Amino acid sequence: MHDSQPRRNQRRSRPRILSLAAIAGLLVALMPAAATAQTDPREGLGSGFLDAEQAIFGMDLIGTFEKPDGELWDPASLDSAFGGISTANSDLTFTGDYALQGNFAGFNIFDISDPANPTLRTVVHCPGGQGDLNVWGDLVFMSVEETRAQLDCTAGPSSGENPNRFRGVRIFDISDIDNPQQVATVQTCRGSHTHRLVPDLNDPSRIYVYVNGTSSVRSGDELEGCANPPATAEDFDEASSRFRIEVIEVPLANPAAAEIVNEPRLFADDEGNIDGLWPGGSHGPGTQNTTQTDACHDITVFPEIGLAAGACEGNGLLLDISDPANPKRIDEVIDPSFAYWHSANFNNDGTAVMFTDEWGGGTAARCREGDPATWGANGLYEIVRTADGPRLQFASHYKLPAAQTAAENCVAHQANVVPVPGRDIMVQAWYQGGISVFDWTDPSAPFEIAYFDRGPIADTLVLGGFWSGYWHNGNVYGTEIARGLDVFDLVETQYLSANELAAAKTVTYDQHNPMTQSKVTWRLTAVVADALRDQADRAELPANLRRDLDKFLDRALRFDSGAQGRAATAQLHALANQIEHQSDASALAKALRGIADARG
Repeated sequence: MHDSQPRRNQRRSRPRILSLAAIAGLLVALMPAAATAQTDPREGLGSGFLDAEQAIFGMDLIGTFEKPDGELWDPASLDSAFGGISTANSDLTFTGDYALQGNFAGFNIFDISDPANPTLRTVVHCPGGQGDLNVWGDLVFMSVEETRAQLDCTAGPSSGENPNRFRGVRIFDISDIDNPQQVATVQTCRGSHTHRLVPDLNDPSRIYVYVNGTSSVRSGDELEGCANPPATAEDFDEASSRFRIEVIEVPLANPAAAEIVNEPRLFADDEGNIDGLWPGGSHGPGTQNTTQTDACHDITVFPEIGLAAGACEGNGLLLDISDPANPKRIDEVIDPSFAYWHSANFNNDGTAVMFTDEWGGGTAARCREGDPATWGANGLYEIVRTADGPRLQFASHYKLPAAQTAAENCVAHQANVVPVPGRDIMVQAWYQGGISVFDWTDPSAPFEIAYFDRGPIADTLVLGGFWSGYWHNGNVYGTEIARGLDVFDLVETQYLSANELAAAKTVTYDQHNPMTQSKVTWRLTAVVADALRDQADRAELPANLRRDLDKFLDRALRFDSGAQGRAATAQLHALANQIEHQSDASALAKALRGIADARG
């Protein structure tokens, strides 16, 4: 691995007189063969539960909330490295001034009206893991997969017969933020490891939930219709509860009537074999053993463009969700360097998608010096339009560029878009690898622009680190598995200007489920214009085109409507056509078109 960042806080040596021996040594050191790489400040950080050393670039840590009493994770008291999983924090979602943080024992609601001072508002005890959350209106949806979960939010026996066992999706009403009430439970055969909310753009009275169950299959005696026959070519049973997802329809006026309406077989081949994609196993020498494709770990949806990206254990899928109740597979890809296709994110305009590889399952150290740079990484794909429809085309890999220790679980994990106009920027959690912010405007050449990292929790491997790193309404929120919740500001660097950050902060959400994506459009304001000017300077746009950019942006800012406004819009389009083929300016051209289109 190598460090792509400028070094910070380096001492500047005073001039000194050298002996002949020292001069000889210096001459040897100056020879190219003896050049040594500088050390990334994230490497070698001191360990500690709440007092680990930190390294940061391009970000400020502005707020922290330690886990509430009763959920505090003390690694010194653990019987094993992962014994604290029953209170681990998981994913985040947002509504109004609140961040909802799932965990394996329920969920917490934080007041983030002052991001620098997140305060705990409500604790909901409801064990069952892994507790991933999404929100729609006054409804909160929660994934449940563990066999200890009970219908009434208590914990029951994990094995044997249990008539009150619950595995699936819970629905809570949070209209009273201090007293959430469970209003529905939908049982599924493999529980819900994750789920995704999919609005019906033609019918706002209902919403769909794509359920991703990756755990063991329940018996038909416990839940009618569940089946787990042998998965061999000779005696495979089409009734298997594997090789599918569930689609729940939720009438928003009556969530108690939520029910499964479809169980699409997304992994079938042309002959109709429901296990028709990757069977699991090795791709050959020097490759990964990739998990069999019998479920989706996660699906990210983009309703406005009618597409979803499925990270489905052994394959990455592109799905048509124009009919949200009936998702259809339209393309699939496989990567011999991937062990487990875990999650996905689109870029802002839906022309590229990032898949993550959770090599080691999130509980192993997979960012060590010497670990392959394409294992446990992101796979970046462009979505190309063909006569047969959209297709995925591989562009590159991106992996955290700083080596971590064997005491830190580290691999690619949850991410979302930072809405800077004219650029595709992602913020991503890497467990104990910290948070990495990177630019993938050119999917074939991603590069890191900011980061935050703590040293390991302990000197031996203990599960912890960031589950999610999400941009929301001007800040980055990190849900830390063992420690709590962190809030960051992104700050100006040579990679990200103050104007670009200010333009991103003009984008706000009333509710925000990071994996139910929507396209961000920017109205042309002075700060957005200044962000585009900064990008023109960074791209070293030729002087004549730079002058035209200033002139046409100024004209568009002055005239928003009428004949002069229409002329200004046309001029932005014409300028975009002129600069499109300039080196490093294609993204700027696309941004100008988007802003011109937003003017109408």
